[in-house]
Amino acid sequence: MSTLSTLFYISMAAWFLTEFLYKNMLKSGREDQKNKDKSTLNILWLAIPFSILSAVVLSYTTHFPIAGGIWILYLGELFIITGIIFRYLIIRSLGKYFTVDVTIRKDHQIKKEGFYKYLRHPSYAFSLLTSLGLGLYLNNWLSLILAFLPPFIAFAYRIKIEEQALVEEFGNEYIEYRKSTKKLIPFIY
Repeated sequence: MSTLSTLFYISMAAWFLTEFLYKNMLKSGREDQKNKDKSTLNILWLAIPFSILSAVVLSYTTHFPIAGGIWILYLGELFIITGIIFRYLIIRSLGKYFTVDVTIRKDHQIKKEGFYKYLRHPSYAFSLLTSLGLGLYLNNWLSLILAFLPPFIAFAYRIKIEEQALVEEFGNEYIEYRKSTKKLIPFIY
């Protein structure tokens, strides 16, 4: 087994483990405003494992290469590792305001510094970067589509629900913040 494939398996295990820990440790509390999530967490937990499994299976059963050469695998692995690390850092920077379910905390505030100066949902952006990296690493157009599209659709729905909750809670403050930032890609989208 090559060093790159070993790194890939380690990063995939780290991705799964961190997401599993987030899901089980960063839920809303009794004092939080619940019933805002509208099953978005469940949808994500269906979409992401489905996309990973189907992308990997398709990479073994079909042959539609994105690029020739090993560089695409390195690029994919770079995106995977970058996504995992930066998602972790963003979640840490949010501290007690990060929950895996859409929730408004008792003393919730809108974070507007760091990555949040440019993006409203940087943890989702880096999760999607990890999914994109998986598709690139598998070097298969069908795998890329299946690795990225289901999570993107699930996150797009979650963003809609989350932003509705934030507008309800913060009104004009969030609307103004939304005007000066992008959802997932700085200066673009």
